[in-house]
Amino acid sequence: MSRFTLHALALGVATATFSLSAHSATNVNWWHAMGGQLGEILEQITEDFNASQEDYRVTPSYRGNYTETMTGAIAAFRAGEQPHILQVFEVGTGTMMNAAGAVYPVYQLMEEHGRAFDREDFLPAVVGYYTDANGNLLSFPFNSSTPIMYYNRDVFEEAGLDPEQPPQTWEEMAEYATQMTEAGAARCGFTSSWPSWVMLENFSAMHNLPLGTLENGFEGLETELNFNNEHVARHWDNLKAWQEEGLYRWGGPGPGDDALPMFYSGDCAIFFGSSASRADIAANADFEVGFGMLPYYADVDGAPQNSIIGGATLWALQGHSDEEYEAVAAFFEYLSQPEVQAEWHQKTGYLPITQAAWDLSAEQSYYDENPGADTSIKQMTLNEPTENSKGLRFGNFVQIRDIISEEMEAVMSGRKDGQKASDDAVRRGNNLLRDFEAANQ
Repeated sequence: MSRFTLHALALGVATATFSLSAHSATNVNWWHAMGGQLGEILEQITEDFNASQEDYRVTPSYRGNYTETMTGAIAAFRAGEQPHILQVFEVGTGTMMNAAGAVYPVYQLMEEHGRAFDREDFLPAVVGYYTDANGNLLSFPFNSSTPIMYYNRDVFEEAGLDPEQPPQTWEEMAEYATQMTEAGAARCGFTSSWPSWVMLENFSAMHNLPLGTLENGFEGLETELNFNNEHVARHWDNLKAWQEEGLYRWGGPGPGDDALPMFYSGDCAIFFGSSASRADIAANADFEVGFGMLPYYADVDGAPQNSIIGGATLWALQGHSDEEYEAVAAFFEYLSQPEVQAEWHQKTGYLPITQAAWDLSAEQSYYDENPGADTSIKQMTLNEPTENSKGLRFGNFVQIRDIISEEMEAVMSGRKDGQKASDDAVRRGNNLLRDFEAANQ
């Protein structure tokens, strides 16, 4: 049995041990990080696969959030009890790529088991994130998302704003928020989930600004963070100023925290979150929801560029029988089908990861019948991705994201200004990059 060498993620992260019950030769265990409405949809797709044939059965198991799921898999691998399939969020890609002996690359899995699989079928903005230097796809794209703007159309109307015209720039955002709060239509203008993902990673991509050297880490482990530029510092300072004016509220460091409840309650009229929140928001909002793209600063040359993906892919883990990998390959082939991908995209808000699923959704008039459902696709394809806007690949980025959130929170609490906080985030983050480089040379 190979040892799971995810040195980077193991640093500073508590581990847990999970035991799996005995399973049949053709049973596949899938550990995932999707609860709520998304988890229910995932379970249904899995059951549809199980019902479609008699040879294999996939058993999904919710293991907590992305970090908890990945941490649990590390402990399970060390105990020889790892699942066949592991869902890993995009910022864990660099760590998984360097997990010696732990991963069965998906291109190799599909080829060796004679299953249909062509990376050219997948959207370039998605597969580029998960390929090696030779263009081989290492994990199976499953749920890819990008942050978008959700807004309360009822509040817009009450404040005298056109609900068909969400703000396009950060300058307009401040104006809209001021009008809504002064009219008493909302207590705050906007809030956001995942501050690092939205207010740094995608902020930088939309403005064609680098997060780090060596093409944001795609070109090697020697990469260094360098996002402490004047534009990031200004934006973080603006968020602090807008908070003092009652236009913005810090929503916490994670996916939902206080941000989404503030949107549901009507306290904040605008929420920045994953396009995959569409299912939950549609199910829980008691007001009419509008959709818009991420804002940009009008005075930054080249903006808006394009946003980058979040979400996760499915990694096949080593240590199982050939018959079981045949089942994994069959499941991945099933998930690749346009009808399956289109259904997943339409029900959840995740991107259609294949061109065929996108085309099928259009043929089914999904975008015509659901205005705003293509916001994420349009935003990601605004322009051809650049070295700064094709994504990121940093080791230890799970912990680095925590650092970024801590430093942003220091700005929101008035302990630091934007420049000091971004400088400190870069310095602390680079220390973790050097730790990762040393552990994976």
